[in-house]
Amino acid sequence: MRSPRRHPLLVPALLCAFAVLAARPTNAADNGGARPEDGEPGISAQVARLYQDAARATQRYEAGHLEAQTQRAQALRFEGLLDRERREIAVLHEDLGRIARAQYRDGGGLPLTAQIIFAGDPGELMRGQHVFSRTTLAVNNAVDKSRRAETRLKADETRAAAASRTLEKRSTELAALKADIEQKLEEARWRLQGQADTSVAAGSCRGAVRLDQPQQAPTGAWVTPVEAYELSAGFGSGGSRWASWHTGQDFAVPIGTPVRAVGAGRVVSVSCGGAFGIEIVIEHTGGYYTQYAHLAAVTVDQGESVGPGRLIGQSGTTGNSTGPHLHFEVRVTPESGSAVDPVPWLAARGVPVG
Repeated sequence: MRSPRRHPLLVPALLCAFAVLAARPTNAADNGGARPEDGEPGISAQVARLYQDAARATQRYEAGHLEAQTQRAQALRFEGLLDRERREIAVLHEDLGRIARAQYRDGGGLPLTAQIIFAGDPGELMRGQHVFSRTTLAVNNAVDKSRRAETRLKADETRAAAASRTLEKRSTELAALKADIEQKLEEARWRLQGQADTSVAAGSCRGAVRLDQPQQAPTGAWVTPVEAYELSAGFGSGGSRWASWHTGQDFAVPIGTPVRAVGAGRVVSVSCGGAFGIEIVIEHTGGYYTQYAHLAAVTVDQGESVGPGRLIGQSGTTGNSTGPHLHFEVRVTPESGSAVDPVPWLAARGVPVG
């Protein structure tokens, strides 16, 4: 069972720190030496680069999504303004009709000659003409106001429609870009895994590939072995795939995920084959060892010193594994059979896992 707590599987703050260098195989430990010609050259570097690209694409997509939400909220407010403008125009049309009817009743419908003939006295005629002039002015003003409002409404509706089309186009482009990079990353992941499987089957692991390390070192002395993950099988759990019980903590992550040393130490073994597939064991001060198993690639050699957060490999699903994940153990000896629960061990060092 996987923990319900989820972490984002792509974290731009970490992944954007991995610049890609050419893969530089070196001799691996516990085998007869790496054969650089085995497998697809540079696939580890390609996966690392695609992780960067995917992280940037995700960042842009999320920024575009937030922008879209903001623009949609603005569009709703704008639509409210347009509705108000439409109601104002309707009121203006009603006022215009009322004024026109009043003008007709007050004599606006008669020619001036007829009004002179039928007028009772000059004063009455002048008062009628004064009312008529004011009414005509009101009609003209109402017509002008209505025309201006209709022109403004038409311009606002055009602008709103253009903004909506632009937003839709941008969202579609960002989604397509993100999907394309993620597809390329998925294909590269499985090429990396295929290369790792070939090496494990041959019993001859490829050497360490050299990728750039994170530019910012962790602030603490200890870190989690992967930055983003879901928890799967825990320490002590039972299962048909283990001889007795599970000896570590599994972190469910995609193939090619950067794997980090949890603390400062020295690489005591890099091996290939067996139930753990490609694995690394690191010795730390205090008499503890950490193991990182089922890897697809390694970026360190035996005897190498590492610091907390140092990129030591890429996750995979080699060995006795049902799917992509990192098997992480804490031991009191370099060999299997001396494992302790890694979750409270990390928690005691200020690294909560969950």
